[in-house]
Amino acid sequence: MNAHRIKELASTLYIQVLVGLTAGVLLGHFYPSIGVELKPLGDLFIKMIRMVLAPIIFASVVVGIARMGSIKETGRVGAKAMLYFEICSTLALAIGMLVVNIVKPGVGMNIDAATLDTGAIKNYTTAAAHHTTADFLMNIVPNTIVGAFAQGEMLQIIFFALLFAFALSRLGPRVTPLVDGLDMFLQGMFGVVRFVMVVAPIGAFGGIAFTIAKYGIGTLTSYAELMAAVYATCALFVVLVLGTVMRVCGVPLWGFLKYIKDELLIVLGTASTEAVLPQMLQKMEAMGCQKQVVGLVLPTGYTFNADGTAIYLTMAAIFIAQATNVDMSLWDQLVILGVMLLTSKGSAGVAGAGFVALAATLASMHKIPVSGLVLLVGIDRFLNEARAITNLIGNGVATIAVAKWEGALDLEQAKRAFSGSSAGLPAVDNITAPVPPACVEPRQAIPAPAPGLS
Repeated sequence: MNAHRIKELASTLYIQVLVGLTAGVLLGHFYPSIGVELKPLGDLFIKMIRMVLAPIIFASVVVGIARMGSIKETGRVGAKAMLYFEICSTLALAIGMLVVNIVKPGVGMNIDAATLDTGAIKNYTTAAAHHTTADFLMNIVPNTIVGAFAQGEMLQIIFFALLFAFALSRLGPRVTPLVDGLDMFLQGMFGVVRFVMVVAPIGAFGGIAFTIAKYGIGTLTSYAELMAAVYATCALFVVLVLGTVMRVCGVPLWGFLKYIKDELLIVLGTASTEAVLPQMLQKMEAMGCQKQVVGLVLPTGYTFNADGTAIYLTMAAIFIAQATNVDMSLWDQLVILGVMLLTSKGSAGVAGAGFVALAATLASMHKIPVSGLVLLVGIDRFLNEARAITNLIGNGVATIAVAKWEGALDLEQAKRAFSGSSAGLPAVDNITAPVPPACVEPRQAIPAPAPGLS
């Protein structure tokens, strides 16, 4: 390998993040006292991304829907997305339940729930008590528009963006300059994201160093069977379920995973899918999914399509039941699955959403002791990485599936994006506006983006 190639590889985000992750693991393991102090590095990177999330989500949804030109078309895309989300969430819950019953990682632990110290989970159980399905529905509507943006409430921002976009659609050509202006503003926000991504390797380094230093690699050996079961189940779901969806869409799963490898590594280091939402919005457009579909499906999927979290919920709940010797009939487990279809959405947007959803489920069932959550505190961060990566892949596949369903996916452009051979589809480090599809005849109601705007 010549010097030029080495320099080229060293300058790519993928290699830089990989180096950061490796250095973080080594530092956290051998110098835990230093590693624990590096948590602010990961937190700062995520905070910088969250800084631009609200305007990016708002502008993406408004521009996408306003250019559809029809509330009916928007409703159709939204209905298809929600149907897809529910089917995938149910499959994820069912697969997780099947695997945990086969592997039985909690059997033999014989934990007495009455002896567990619940102090470590107090924050999560308190949050769960205030995030019922009714609270979730009420929380969709913000008290004020400014408050939704100030607090970064994703679902509230999406709700207001939908209303604003519908209003613009009814006003017709008069508001075209405003929509174009929002589109240009969106490109400016993506430019800010490109600046922030320069420090992504440092954020990944700090995040993984803290995790290893705080909880220790030794913690993993105590729960090796559960850890292996969760990671294997997530991989199984991605390969079998999402792989099947991609084959139906005519898009190679492996090619897509390589295409988003930078984002996968960043999520691995930060355990946060929010850290890569702006990049994913651009990448899904750049691979041939029309902007109108991407702007609606991808942000909504962050709330309603948490496949990895669904897998974690069933496996963690049954694991606690097994560990505390709680007998669970098939009917009991099916009831838990049904409850989790609601609680997995009800906790969206809450810090530690997966853990909060699990606490809410156990509290509502009165069958499995909520105190059993203590068994998962030490490894939740490691499990969070598995579910975050699965959530990211799942939302990308969901966007592709709905775009294909709508006739708004350019397969040729996707192939060019995966091979990196298109001038209109530059590398991750330098994403620009994609060239509008020329070889796909889109639906009349969903026109291709105007030249020069993405």
